[in-house]
Amino acid sequence: MRISDFDYELPAELIAQAPLTERDTSRMLVVERAQRTFCDSKFRSLLDYLRANDVLVLNNTKVFPARLLGQRVPSGGKVELLLLREREASTWEVLIRPARRLRPGARIRFGESQLNAEVIAEEENGMRLVHFESEQDVRQLLQSIGKTPLPPYIERQCGHTSEDRERYQTVYAKHEGAIAAPTAGLHFTSRMLHEVAKTDVKIAEITLHVGYGTFEPVRVDDVAAHSVLPESFSITEESARIINQARSAEGRIIAVGTTTVRALECSANEQGEIAAGSRLATLTIVPGYRFKAVDALLTNFHLPRSSLLLLVSAFTDRELILAAYRHAISRRYRFYSYGDCMLIS
Repeated sequence: MRISDFDYELPAELIAQAPLTERDTSRMLVVERAQRTFCDSKFRSLLDYLRANDVLVLNNTKVFPARLLGQRVPSGGKVELLLLREREASTWEVLIRPARRLRPGARIRFGESQLNAEVIAEEENGMRLVHFESEQDVRQLLQSIGKTPLPPYIERQCGHTSEDRERYQTVYAKHEGAIAAPTAGLHFTSRMLHEVAKTDVKIAEITLHVGYGTFEPVRVDDVAAHSVLPESFSITEESARIINQARSAEGRIIAVGTTTVRALECSANEQGEIAAGSRLATLTIVPGYRFKAVDALLTNFHLPRSSLLLLVSAFTDRELILAAYRHAISRRYRFYSYGDCMLIS
């Protein structure tokens, strides 16, 4: 299949630029794979679609303020860094703008924070290796000078707001390390999780730190040739037990978000049993993949030609998912990170 087969037209005004006032007031498109149907619903009705012995699997990664704004030395030109991964102490893989002007040896300062950096190497896919110089730990400094790493399609006149640091984060986020939110989880409130806990539906948490691989553009024509970069994840013994017991009781494994899908499928044996442990998710899911663990998926709407659209198309099929997207567009659903969601079962 060609990446052009996973394209669609989206009016720009349907790209959600800000979160709703209340997280759980989003709309939800419900897709039934077996019947090849879909219907309009709302996220607050999620419990109506869950059954006894089902398990909701949440990704409890926490977004860190990975965006830094600085100035090139000595010219003072503006520089923007997105920190991707700490390679070693104070040395990070980053995406940098404007990349073409920042070759090895280029120096950057960050306001009055006493933080400086030097570009020390060029990496693949336009990345740079940057070494930071500061008497303080870089991660600690990020809490005061770093910005929420919102996706580039969020383009507001007011730019990033203080609200984004709280709203571009799930209410159950625990373990810091992600550069993007697992956005399907943004709809949940503490109240909703409490309501789920009162039912026969279980909740299990895993951790996958969302990295550049999740949103890296697909740069090949043949989707089978695309490879998603590895991302680190961890599944505790307790979570593996909850998930495996649900399967034994004929409950469904409902993944909240594509990152959760990737972690579960990387950890499943041929019978769908989940193994606990920490490792790298190296799996790339494209149409034709046979799912072993996940029975249903709560997810947001994804960009055309993206690896995430490939994954949800693999979980349903391309024709059904694109028909559902066309319906969502016609009904004026809100798209992408701060947008509405869909439940695929």
